[in-house]
Amino acid sequence: MMSPLIAAEERNTRLIRWLTCLMFLMFAMTSDAVGSVIPKLIEEFGLSMKAAGAFHYVPMAAIAVGALGLGFLADRLGRKVTIVAGLICYGASSLLFAFGDRFSFFVVLLALAGLGISIFKVGALALIGDISRSTREHSSLMNMVEGFFAIGAIIGPAIVATLITAGMSWKWLYVIAACVCAVLVTTALLVRYPETRRTSSDQIDLKHTLRMMSDPHVLGFSALIMLYVAVEVAIYVWMPTYLRDYDGAVRWLPIYALSIFFVLRAIGRFLGVWLLTRYSWSSLLALFSIAIGLCFLGSLALGATAGAFLLPLSGLFMSIMYPTLNSKGISCFPRAAHGTVAGIILFFTALSAALGPLAMAAVSDAYGHAKYGFGLATVFAVLLVLGLLYNWFADPAGARLQQRDVAEQEAC
Repeated sequence: MMSPLIAAEERNTRLIRWLTCLMFLMFAMTSDAVGSVIPKLIEEFGLSMKAAGAFHYVPMAAIAVGALGLGFLADRLGRKVTIVAGLICYGASSLLFAFGDRFSFFVVLLALAGLGISIFKVGALALIGDISRSTREHSSLMNMVEGFFAIGAIIGPAIVATLITAGMSWKWLYVIAACVCAVLVTTALLVRYPETRRTSSDQIDLKHTLRMMSDPHVLGFSALIMLYVAVEVAIYVWMPTYLRDYDGAVRWLPIYALSIFFVLRAIGRFLGVWLLTRYSWSSLLALFSIAIGLCFLGSLALGATAGAFLLPLSGLFMSIMYPTLNSKGISCFPRAAHGTVAGIILFFTALSAALGPLAMAAVSDAYGHAKYGFGLATVFAVLLVLGLLYNWFADPAGARLQQRDVAEQEAC
């Protein structure tokens, strides 16, 4: 029979998992609903597409700055402090949407929300490492957490559509997120966090973060993640524009293509939890990247009519990419450094999420059609395939991950 102490520990670990999953679901509700909000902004404030796009670029830039500049706080101050502080920043800025009516005010609030996201997300990513007993378990848990993010990406646009149908303002999406955030802050204050041990000689500050950026494992995983994010963001930012040329028989497909993509991505992430416990992560990522590359090449060669099927389908293969790469990059380091490493990787994630769509837009504008922007995204997809094939056959992180597994077993 399980002792009361062990039972209590397991209940606490389950609560931590649920807290982390719901944090990711909550901020996905707002971050991935931006495509539904932007058309209303253009209508309400008379904005250009470039100006309205600040609702995407500004929070991404704030996340990048916060992740690089403050990511080390999760290691220095602890997971609880950073998670609670980040949630409060995000929740307060989201709640203030109810009291504003100027576009510039909303953009400032989004910058503050992005800063809050960077703080609590890094803390949450470090916390995942604290409760994982191996690098394989870390990857499975990361996929489950990102699965809830994918669910939030479905819920957010649905809430916006419901609000608009009911004649209400899109701003209430952020107020709803603030209410969810209040519950999460309360839970985060009550839960008991695992102790993260570090020696007194550890220097945890911005200089340490910048030094760690030169580590080849950090740079390698960050480069792969940047390529992947540029490919994924191409879908949910510019796919609707690309599919305006659709001329197929299934007339409703372009309308629901983005929703299909998000649903397939969510399904794939929960499926990834099962796959990663049975197959090599490097082989899965390489094979899935080839499938993604074929979807992009097919849509580019055959046009929007084929793209309406192939681009949403790519969501199924994209599903395990980001959480697995993120997990393996973080798992290459001791738990006491997980916050710093997670911050660096998040910085490159947000940087790519901001610059990728901008580069596609610039290419599309220069050549007069969205297909040229997707040509650039296809180049990113091909480079991702090459990088993951190298990772599969050369296994550059294999020795480091094996060392971390041994160290974790010895610490137990």
